[in-house]
Amino acid sequence: MFGSLSLVPRLAPGQILDRAPFLCKVDAPSWQRGRLALQIDIDQDERIAQIARDTKVVAMVGLSPNEARPSWGVARYLQSQGIRVIPVNPGHAGSVILDEQVYASLADIPADAGVQMVDIFRRSEAVGPIVDEALAHMPDLKVIWLQLGVRDDAAASRARERGVEMIQDRCPKIEFPRHI
Repeated sequence: MFGSLSLVPRLAPGQILDRAPFLCKVDAPSWQRGRLALQIDIDQDERIAQIARDTKVVAMVGLSPNEARPSWGVARYLQSQGIRVIPVNPGHAGSVILDEQVYASLADIPADAGVQMVDIFRRSEAVGPIVDEALAHMPDLKVIWLQLGVRDDAAASRARERGVEMIQDRCPKIEFPRHI
């Protein structure tokens, strides 16, 4: 059950990383849970590094035209890294944000746009239908990214069943610079 734990270096006392609640279901002593949590973090860091290197087109759901909003800052950062950001915001459909046409929904983005990642700036309760729409209408989709404080484990499970990576409760503006 813990075969991958042998790859994790031995931790000194006080360095144990114990991330409840998801690890509290693991039937193991606390030192093994800490090692497992460290392995999970290393694995996700490697996946995020790959996403940062490979992503060229992002559809950003909830992108605001307001420069003071976090979504605008994240979109601007991604553009500065050479990533195309396609805005999705039904309240601003047809307008332009950061030199890109705004679409009302993910389904409205042309299939040949090559969207590889959907970044969602919405509450957790709104995520499920957005994930389902992305899975149905984005042929090149590789990643769905949920911003800080946003989680939907059921939607993540559906995405992963379809071979789409799901990153939850993280921000690419924070994570990408660590890997680029």
